[in-house]
Order: sequence, then structure tokens, then C-alpha cells
Amino acid sequence: MALYITQAAMTGDLASLFSLILLVMPIFCLSIRSFPARDGPEHGFRYAEAPEYRNGVRCPALSAAPSGGRIEEEEVASYCDPTLVNIAMTLDFEYLRGSIAAIHSLLRHASCPENIFFHFIAAEFDPASPRILTGLVRSTFPSLNFKVYIFREDTVINLISSSIRHALENPLNYARNYLGDILDPCVDRVIYLDSDIIVVDDIRKLWDTALSGGRVIGAPEYCHANFTKYFTDNFWSDPLLSRVFGSRSNPCYFNTGVMVMDLRRWRDGNFRKRIENWMEVQKRKRIYDLGSLPPFLLVFAGNVEPIDHRWNQHGLGGDNVKGSCRSLHPGPVSLLHWSGKGKPWVRLDSMKPCPLDFLWEPYDLYKPVRRGPRDRTAVEISSTLTGYSSYLM
Repeated sequence: MALYITQAAMTGDLASLFSLILLVMPIFCLSIRSFPARDGPEHGFRYAEAPEYRNGVRCPALSAAPSGGRIEEEEVASYCDPTLVNIAMTLDFEYLRGSIAAIHSLLRHASCPENIFFHFIAAEFDPASPRILTGLVRSTFPSLNFKVYIFREDTVINLISSSIRHALENPLNYARNYLGDILDPCVDRVIYLDSDIIVVDDIRKLWDTALSGGRVIGAPEYCHANFTKYFTDNFWSDPLLSRVFGSRSNPCYFNTGVMVMDLRRWRDGNFRKRIENWMEVQKRKRIYDLGSLPPFLLVFAGNVEPIDHRWNQHGLGGDNVKGSCRSLHPGPVSLLHWSGKGKPWVRLDSMKPCPLDFLWEPYDLYKPVRRGPRDRTAVEISSTLTGYSSYLM
């Protein structure tokens, strides 16, 4: 079920929007065990356990887990199973609350929730270690089918240049560039999602998008946007650089927070290296100001499979400086995206929410911890993590 936004709803009647958003769901994990501990690694917070969501009778049957892949006597699907919808997201302490809500919304609206497999990319030196983050996800979604990969930040840190917002310089923002290397070779297709989204439709519909003409990625395009503003005068004044768009019929802006990616074509075309090449140019001659997005535009703009705008109603976090409130565009909505500076959980906690932040709130599972002698629960991860991978370049 998707939302449909009318002009009247945009301007006032948010109660009618609330009635269209249903509460959320649970998940299940691969090869990771969690146990109660006497003190909390959650940095002073925890999450309510999500409810269980199961497949209907018409969903494809899952294959059995590979040898050694059983968790607490439950079989889980192999991530190589072709019946799965593969979702890639980053996982970090700062945006964990958003990630939990995003997962929750995906499962709540999925027609076959057990056929979703999550590939989480966690930073090697996050304030909350990958093991702690894994445990929090595992305790919130006991049945979630997922795998955690450790991203080596030194892979990209020397290629990152300063941005207009410090948060955009986080190395984990660039993990999407390396999905072809990070994920197992059997994963040849994936949906990449940012952590500041909620999905209010069946993700299988997005998964079924065909990438025609040998295209590598699909995303909603915004051809009305001023494409020139994403690059500096240094770029446009250099005829050798700016001619990169000359051979493309209609290069348009697209947001990299929602992408369908053909990883087989990505690997074959060495697109990671193509993106890195532009990042190296940026280090020598500043050609953009906006973090990880412009290299994707330089490589793909004009050769993107167009996807309906309903799958990325982005910009709900305002701009990258003030984070002002914004409205939805009229029409159907399948995915809401708080790209920009303002995040719904921050604005809700500060008692300064924007109207659309209340559409995010029903998916929030965050529960503050009251620290006391009888109120200490936590998650501690077993030292044996057979579902844990370290990404080495």
C-alpha cells in the first residue's frame, strides 16, 4: 500500500496521512547470536522488539541455510538465494535510530518480509563498534535475515575532500561506491537505501524494476533541477572536464539515497574505479562541494534507468545548511526520504518537529533507558560471529 498525497493533505490535514501509515514489523538474522549482559553497550538507549512478520502462502520458498548457518536452531535463508530481495544500508551509531525505523517500515509493508535480506555496512571505527550495532539490530529484530560487513575506512579516507556539511565527509557515506567489492559475488543485484527513509509500499515493486539498455543503476531522476549548481566554476570552465556530459543526451540530477544497482554490470565495468578517478580529480582541482553525490552524477547522469518519483520523495530534511521544513510533492508516495540537514528523530526529540516528521514517528522503536540498579538490560555479542565479514581491499 502506498500513500497518495493531495494538495489539501500537503497544506494541512496530516491526520488523514497518519491513517494511511500502518505500524511496522520484525526481522531475522544470519549467523549472529546475542545474549543478555549485566551492563549496556547501547550507549544509554535501547529499542523495543519489533513484532514478527511472516510470509504468506504465495511467497517463494526460501532455501535452507548453508552448513553452519543455523542460529538458535532456526534455519535462515542464504543470501545467495535468488528469491531474495537484497537491501544494502549503512549501519552506524549516529543514524542507527533512522536505520531501525527504515528496516521496520520495509518489513511492515512487504508482501514477503521473510524474503528480504539486509546487507549492513558498518564502519570499522564507529563510536559503537560493529558488534554492538549488530547486537542492537539482532535484539530489535530477532528474526531478521542479515549480514554485517566491516568497512575499512582507510579504503576511501584519502580520497574524501571537504564538503559544505561536515556529516557528508563521513567515510561511510562512500560505502555505496564499494558495494560491488563488499558484497559476496553471488549478490548480483541490490537496492541501496539511505538510513533516513521510510518505505510505505511493497519493496518488491522497486526490486522488480528492469534496468534496460545495459544500464547499471536505476533511480528517480529530477530533470527540472539546476544541474549546473552541483559543480563549481572550476569544473564548468575547464573544457576537458565539462565535456564529460557532452555525449549524453539528457543528464539529470538524481539522488543516490535510493538506487537499484546491477552489481554484475558494476563489477564488469569497474565503476568503483571510475568514481574514484573523479574523486582524485576533486583532490587536485576542486570541482564540486557536495560530498559523495557529484562523482555519481559525473559517471552516471544521463545513463540512469528512470524510476517513478514515488520511490524517492526526498529533501524532507530541508537543505544542507538550515534543514528547514518542506512539503511533499503531490501524487503517490512509496518512499519518504529526509535527505538534508534535518532528521526527524532529532527534531522530534528537540520538540521542534516539522509536520511530516510525524509520518516517520510510527516506525520509531527507540526506547530511552532509565539508568537504575534494577533497570539495566543490554545485548552482548558472542565472540563467534560466523555471519560477520571484514572487507579488505
